[in-house]
Amino acid sequence: MTNYKYPLATDTIDADDFEELAEWIATCYKYPLATDTIDADDFKKLAEWIATCPRVTMGSLTKQYEEKWSQWLGRKYSVFCNSGSSANHLMYYALLMSERLKNNKVIVPSAAWATTISPAIQFGFQPIMCEADFETFGLDIRHLEDLLVEHQPSTVVLVQTLGVPAKMDAIMALKEKYGFILLEDACASMGSSYHGRKIGTFGDMSSVSTYFGHQFSTIEGGLVSTDDKEMYNLLLQLRSHGWVKGLDKESRSALLKKHGIKDTGTDFVFTVPGFNLRPTDLQAFIGIGQLDKMEWLIEKRFNNHLLYKKLLGNKFLTASVDPNSVVCSIHFCVLASYWVERQEIMEALERNGIETRPFTSGNQGLQPYWFERYGKFNRLNATRLYNCGFFLPNNTSLRKDDIEFISEVVIEAAESYRLEGSEYD
Repeated sequence: MTNYKYPLATDTIDADDFEELAEWIATCYKYPLATDTIDADDFKKLAEWIATCPRVTMGSLTKQYEEKWSQWLGRKYSVFCNSGSSANHLMYYALLMSERLKNNKVIVPSAAWATTISPAIQFGFQPIMCEADFETFGLDIRHLEDLLVEHQPSTVVLVQTLGVPAKMDAIMALKEKYGFILLEDACASMGSSYHGRKIGTFGDMSSVSTYFGHQFSTIEGGLVSTDDKEMYNLLLQLRSHGWVKGLDKESRSALLKKHGIKDTGTDFVFTVPGFNLRPTDLQAFIGIGQLDKMEWLIEKRFNNHLLYKKLLGNKFLTASVDPNSVVCSIHFCVLASYWVERQEIMEALERNGIETRPFTSGNQGLQPYWFERYGKFNRLNATRLYNCGFFLPNNTSLRKDDIEFISEVVIEAAESYRLEGSEYD
């Protein structure tokens, strides 16, 4: 990007503003579900950078961050955008614009975030919901294959649920057998790996989210990664209005030639109906620094997850931990015996200053946007996640004794409820 001596616009956010922002960030819970990975040192560096009066809209730092993420992840290309939800939108629409689909059928997971599924509805796909796996909370392999046989969809959307890797050997075997395109929503799973392979490298395209509370934060943000140059070029265009700006010289020339347009040097040629989902260089500056912490963040969250599993795994249903995988989870999910017991446990957690929330995203088929169109999706595992699942904090601020205390609160609340002999009504 050109650095002008007299730019058309300058930013009104200065170094003092960022120092005040750093002081303002706080939480009312003693044990919050999420804490920010952007610390005082990060804000100090950000304030120093802001003091140089850079242009903070999307520019060279965004490209640098994309390249650094791709290198860390092990993929050829990445596109930074303004949120993980936008990353999912970009994946769906790039696939739609690619003209590679044999039909508009897409299998979607029941255990998912709403914006894992909503683009399918918005863009005119035919979504077909899949049961959740009993062990990983990802796609249930048997139900997935039944749906593949029955519907022969072009696309399958996979969520790596809360950082716990799905059964990827089986899913990739089905991909080979049935030839579907795989979109991998790894928004909550940065840093997890399956049998030595990083989550986010399995899908034809994959998405991650760098929202507050995820493995690391850029305040808001998301990334789409792929090894496919054609899809990468589509993603770049769709992120920014549909124009050719940002494409490499060879791709740009080929695209203009395809449409019979003489290259006069202007970037204002729009070849696809795009969006404006651009991030800022301010977010990219933060992301570049956050990636330097990645290995520490993974180790900390994995150790927390293993300790929770050790303390609670014999008393409650929790996701399985594959011995050959790394789980970098954003929360630890526990299933109570019944929804009333869950409510008792959650109230005990809140009384003790421990933030929690129910796993209502365990079954998107019980959310109004879905069932008012397609009817309620009532499968055993997904509905149990919806009715009985709840989250415990997993963040880098937690110490061993914190997790032991949180687990003790959960166990005591459940035992007290069970001793009362309350009816599950």
